[in-house]
Amino acid sequence: MISNSLSRRGVLRAAAAASAAAGMGPLAWAQARWPSKPVNMVVPFAAGGGTDAFGRPLSAQFAKLTGQNLVIENRGGAGGTLGASVAAKAAPDGYNLFMGAVHHTIAPSMYKKLDYDLEKDFVPLVLAASVPQVVVVNPKNITSPDFKSFLELVKKSPGRFNYGSAGAGTSHHLAGELFKQQTKTFITHIPYTGAGPALRDLVGGQVDMMFDGLGSSAAHIKGGRIKALMVSGAKRNPSLPDVPCAAEMGLPDYTVTTWYGLWAPKGTAADLQARIVEEMRRSISSDELKAVWANQGAEFPNLSQQQFGAFINAEIKRWATVVKTAGITPD
Repeated sequence: MISNSLSRRGVLRAAAAASAAAGMGPLAWAQARWPSKPVNMVVPFAAGGGTDAFGRPLSAQFAKLTGQNLVIENRGGAGGTLGASVAAKAAPDGYNLFMGAVHHTIAPSMYKKLDYDLEKDFVPLVLAASVPQVVVVNPKNITSPDFKSFLELVKKSPGRFNYGSAGAGTSHHLAGELFKQQTKTFITHIPYTGAGPALRDLVGGQVDMMFDGLGSSAAHIKGGRIKALMVSGAKRNPSLPDVPCAAEMGLPDYTVTTWYGLWAPKGTAADLQARIVEEMRRSISSDELKAVWANQGAEFPNLSQQQFGAFINAEIKRWATVVKTAGITPD
C-alpha cells in the first residue's frame, strides 16, 4: 500500500512538472535555464589591464559554478568607448554582457560624440569591484625612496617625467591631471590603448610612472618591478599597509577609485537580468574570488541594481566637474 501510494505521488509530481513546463513560453523557459550556452562578455580594454584582473577570475569562477563559459572579448581603443559601442549594439538575450569601468562615466564629459549612452543603452547589473588608485613609479627611472622626496623631485623638474595611462579620458588620465592640479606639478601624459600596454611599458622603463588601479599593479608592486608611493583616499589599503594614503601626504581631496561593473544591453528582460545578477553575485561572493579581490586590494560593494544605477549617475556628474575644474579639453 505504501509503495503504491508513493508511486502515485511520484506520477502526480511528474505530471505537475510537465504541465508547468508546457505552460512556460519559450522566453521564460530560456530564462529559467540560463545559462544554457557560453556567455560573451566584452571587456573594452586591451588584455592585461585592470579590467582583465577582475574579469578573468570572474570568468573562471562563473564557468566553475554554472558549467558554461564566460568568454571574454577584449575590444580596446578610444579610452574604452570602442568596446562599449560594440556591446551596446549586441543582442539583449542574456548572452551578451559588458564589463566596463569608471572610465565609462568619464567618457561623456571627454568626448563630444559617442554613439551610445551609458544610461540609456545599457541596464546596470552588478558593481563588481572597487579599488583605490595608486601612484606607482619605475624604480630605475625615479629613485625617490618615498612620496615626499618624489614630490620635491617633480616640482623641481617640470616636464622631465611622464606618466602612462589607459588612454585619453580614462581614470588613469584624469587621476594624473587631478594630481598635477592639486600638487602644482607638470608631468607629461602618454596615452596608450589600455592599461595593460601602459603597465608593461612602466615595468620596462619606457614610461616613468602611472596613476593605476591597485588591481592591475598589485602583482608588479609585490614583485618589486614597480614601486608604490601613495594610494588615493583617506585610508591605507590593507594589501599595502606600508604605503601612505593621500590624506597622510597632505592631499585630503585626492580620492580616485577604479571600479568595475557589469551591464547588459538595453532590452534585456527584467527576470533574465535577475538571473544574471544572481549568478554573478554567487561567483563574486565565493571564497575563491574573495581571496582574489582581497589580494588586489579590492572591495565588492554590495549594491542593488537600482543603487548601482544611481551610483553611475552620480559618477557621471562628479567626473564632469573634475574635467571642467582640471581644464581638460574634451576630444
